[in-house]
Amino acid sequence: MNLFDSGLFSGNRLDGPEPDPAGDAGHPDPPPRVGFFTDTSICIGCKACEVACKEWNAIPEDGMALTGMSYDNTQALGASTWRHVAFVEQRVPAPEGRTELPLADGPEAPAGRPLDSGGRTAGETGPGELRWLMSSDVCKHCTHAACLDVCPTGSLFRTEFGTVVVQEDICNGCGYCVPACPYGVIEQRPEDGRAFKCTLCYDRLGAGQEPACAKACPTESIAFGPLDELRERAAARVEELREAGVTGARLYGHDPEDGVGGDGAFFLLLAEPEVYGLPPDPRVTTRDLPSMWRHAGAAALSLLAGCAVTFALPALARKKATR
Repeated sequence: MNLFDSGLFSGNRLDGPEPDPAGDAGHPDPPPRVGFFTDTSICIGCKACEVACKEWNAIPEDGMALTGMSYDNTQALGASTWRHVAFVEQRVPAPEGRTELPLADGPEAPAGRPLDSGGRTAGETGPGELRWLMSSDVCKHCTHAACLDVCPTGSLFRTEFGTVVVQEDICNGCGYCVPACPYGVIEQRPEDGRAFKCTLCYDRLGAGQEPACAKACPTESIAFGPLDELRERAAARVEELREAGVTGARLYGHDPEDGVGGDGAFFLLLAEPEVYGLPPDPRVTTRDLPSMWRHAGAAALSLLAGCAVTFALPALARKKATR
């Protein structure tokens, strides 16, 4: 269902929480909404999720070229990379820095010793030393999905599980979804211009299976399940890390009150979102379309009224002169 047949222009439903995106898309009695919770504190950068995604979905290789800046060989999400494991090498900043590793006292770390990104004792790591931050990125399957709103062919649709899927066989390659995505997830393949992204393994969900990436993750960094349960699990994990001294632990994309109505794939991060290449405050790019169309309609009516007055005044003047 796209923007024009969803009733969105009767009021701005692109702002705030949306409790039942699948039901509003026309699915009767949909199952609980599902998604991903990615805990970056236990990601080891093995890229098993990338491999499993490519194998299951028959995604072509995308060069596998090292950037020269990192051990990351896939670089970013794209039409042929639906899962991307980021390797962030970050220098531990000086005491005045924003992302300094915290100090912790207690049974899990000697007094005054810093903790590493996963909450473990960091040995002699100090200002100027390097730490690894790893995160498996994916399409966010937004509650308010701008890509779905702007698709003119219905190639993008909301599934009964609350996820957003591209039907590649009816994509006409217009590319409207590419700039609409606030996360820069969707990309067109140069061979034919069609857009591709993660489907959250829609075919596997229909068969009662979990997505291939979550199935392959050896540390369970990628958790799959009902979204409400994942949010509860994530909140408990953040509290656990903070109690262990990892004060930088935070959730990203979990809040239904945020600019995209909450993500179907959200993350536990150990640094600011920008460090992982994520926008700090994403907003659905079609949020203001209803008000824009209303203003455009008002302007058009004003223009027509002005034209009518312009043509009517001379006629009235001539009629008055002939009397």
